Amino acid sequence: MLRRNLKHSLRDPVTVFNSVLFPIVIMLMFVKVFGGAFSVGDDYIDYATPGLLVMAVSYGLGATSAAVNSDMAKGVINRFKVMDISRGAVLAGQVVVTTVRCLVSCAAVLGVAFAMGFDPDAGALHWLGVLGLLVLLTFGASWLTIAVGLAAKTPESAGLATVPLIMLPFLSSAFVPSDTMGAGVRQFAEYQPFTPIIETLRGLLEGSPSGGDALAALAWCVGLTLAGYLWAVATFRKRA
Repeated sequence: MLRRNLKHSLRDPVTVFNSVLFPIVIMLMFVKVFGGAFSVGDDYIDYATPGLLVMAVSYGLGATSAAVNSDMAKGVINRFKVMDISRGAVLAGQVVVTTVRCLVSCAAVLGVAFAMGFDPDAGALHWLGVLGLLVLLTFGASWLTIAVGLAAKTPESAGLATVPLIMLPFLSSAFVPSDTMGAGVRQFAEYQPFTPIIETLRGLLEGSPSGGDALAALAWCVGLTLAGYLWAVATFRKRA
């Protein structure tokens, strides 16, 4: 299942662009075009990189949702049912390939960030924490995305259903501190799931993570995983 899904991803240039190249385009736009207008106390590339890593994850989800729904709509899942294939492998293969694709995108974003002057103070353990948190986030978001893809009526609607996950980083502390936002937006940014994840990544890369943000980030990742997994399995059993 993993090999099959990887081949589909590599053969689809739109998927490669959305998951790997587009986050880099967004990065260049915000840092080089808008970065000079923001006052965050440090070099803007250092401030923006954690949010861009989360954005790289969110931009890699739409292809998974559409692919899962397409398999369901075209009867591919029904073919797998009569073959000697574990049903769990069908969903797990999508989760693993999404995680791999998003981590490749994060590595590309980090590479460009270093080329643009990114200078973190993280040690080896901090970098392990960054990797672990990104894997947890991608794992949880993948299950939620698969559940959305299984529940959607068409591949097009499945892709559109992931737009809120793509927009959430823009309404967080990814690009500006949440306390500089207007009333209403500020409260939403402070309590939505991506803000503590971004702040935890930012703290790890600065070498001084916040315990409160880290606990909230882990709780959100576990919550997303459980909600997505239970929803995906229930929908898969009902429709497949």
